[in-house]
Amino acid sequence: MLDGMRASGKIGVWRLIALLVCVGAAAWARGQSASVTLTPAWVEAGSPVLIHVDAGAGARLEGAWLGRKLDFFQGRDGRGWFALAGVDVEGPLGPSVLRISLRSGDGVASDLSRTVEIHAAHYKAGSLTVAPKFVEPGPEELARIKAESELKAKVFAVSATEPLWAASFRAPVTAAATDSFGTRRMFNGKLASVHKGMDFRAGTGTPVRAGNSGVVVLARPLYYEGGCVVIDHGLGLYTLAMHLSRIDVTESQRVAAGERLGLSGATGRVTGPHLHWAVRWQGAYLDPAKLLRLDLSAVR
Repeated sequence: MLDGMRASGKIGVWRLIALLVCVGAAAWARGQSASVTLTPAWVEAGSPVLIHVDAGAGARLEGAWLGRKLDFFQGRDGRGWFALAGVDVEGPLGPSVLRISLRSGDGVASDLSRTVEIHAAHYKAGSLTVAPKFVEPGPEELARIKAESELKAKVFAVSATEPLWAASFRAPVTAAATDSFGTRRMFNGKLASVHKGMDFRAGTGTPVRAGNSGVVVLARPLYYEGGCVVIDHGLGLYTLAMHLSRIDVTESQRVAAGERLGLSGATGRVTGPHLHWAVRWQGAYLDPAKLLRLDLSAVR
């Protein structure tokens, strides 16, 4: 009888060990499937960042970074989850906390938060001369600027609840680009501002095309921007084309990647004909050149 009890005890111990091994293996598997990858891995001020969480199809993710909510969507392969985010060109440098929480399909919760170092991008400085009214606007101009500022705030306050873009973004014109993004500019020796877009040396009349699919949420002339077209690509991501001489789309119109938006020009606050193209995510202005270099073909 004593031998039987010993044998039963041994069986119980082995069952407990087997159970612990299974639990450990399951936890390890969940940890493996919940890895987080940032592209690019080296994050600079002004960088767009693709966040990839390798989690199962039934997962639910929530996140926040730099005071902005992260909206995750399922990737093309039906497994990975992505958020297209970024760091504002004037955002703080140093360590930041990327918060991500995961609840797997079987209800297990995981904290995937990590620290992300934000590095300086070393942007240049420059000086430009423009018409005096763009540096010291009069009362009528100030009233118009205020009204347009309120309009833009309304436009950027609402974005599609799903990504409207597909594959990688493309340049809006066939023209040489400058490295002017992030340059701190002095206008007429008085007004300092950071250049929050990418300039293309596009002569007047050059066709300007959508960098990706989305919905036109603004298409009209503005005081500083001149002829301006804004496309909502969903989840707080927008592209802006400025200084157009002609606008060929209307607000609320859906556009495909490569569809013509209008013609480049020299309207608004400019020193000559060119296209100013900007990328905005939840109020943060990102470097368009870096967005164009992101390979998103496997994402959507």
